[in-house]
Amino acid sequence: MITVESLTRRYGGFTAVDNVSFTARPGRVTGFLGPNGAGKSTTMRVVVGLTAPTSGAATIDGVRFADLPNPGLEVGVLLDASAQHAGRTGREILTVACETMGLPRSRVDEMLELVSLTPTEAQRRVRDYSLGMRQRLGIATALLGDPRVLILDEPANGLDPAGIRWMRDLLTGFAGAGGTVLLSSHLLHEIEVIADDLVVIGNGRIVASGSKEELLASAGTLARSSSPRDLARALDQAGIPSTLARDGSVRTEADPGRVGAVALSAGIALVELRSSEGAGLEDMFLSLTADTQREGAAA
Repeated sequence: MITVESLTRRYGGFTAVDNVSFTARPGRVTGFLGPNGAGKSTTMRVVVGLTAPTSGAATIDGVRFADLPNPGLEVGVLLDASAQHAGRTGREILTVACETMGLPRSRVDEMLELVSLTPTEAQRRVRDYSLGMRQRLGIATALLGDPRVLILDEPANGLDPAGIRWMRDLLTGFAGAGGTVLLSSHLLHEIEVIADDLVVIGNGRIVASGSKEELLASAGTLARSSSPRDLARALDQAGIPSTLARDGSVRTEADPGRVGAVALSAGIALVELRSSEGAGLEDMFLSLTADTQREGAAA
């Protein structure tokens, strides 16, 4: 189990991660979502001991990553597929990792077969690999020690549709066997398909967490009108908190009937009014992170 408790990381006057707490449980895939710069990568770097927290803690089964005697046998990590020695071959990288962890070299061929890197590709230098091939090599390295936990940051980048499907099957199988997966990705559809639990971060703070079903079911109401600011103001005056998203929609946790009644009383014509339930992860994500999106991200 991965446990993050009251985690804060500051860089000078900038707070990258602000009092973040969540848990990734065994047997489940936890999707870690947020816009660029929200604090996802910083949080994951703290979990695997690459960045020291300003305060708070992150542990694997109650132990800090830095205190694990042979971490590769406990936790498989892929944070940057391009951070591999460009002058070495894929086989050499896996062989060095095997020696470091005290594993038999037979694991190299097992992992190459698992991630579908051919013998010819394994003999090529990493500088000549495509991004998709680097991702496969990074996943092979992460799985080399047969760990119980996987921490992956954007592992599907550069993979073709068949590769994404392969990745999905791999991770669901890993979790199904009792493993813990913490997965960050911008491919919201893939997260929606694969994740059991979701943690959403914006501006360094957790804005939502829970099971995928719970969060999608509580997404609230989406409304559109020719004057969205007037609608948001009318809802506010009625005591109904709402968010004006960059795509021009107004989102609120109130039920559609109450939103429609407020709009009618204010003389505001609605062009769309529906429950966000079933609208999918993308709508929920954009609603929760509306204040932290870059320009055009919600268009």
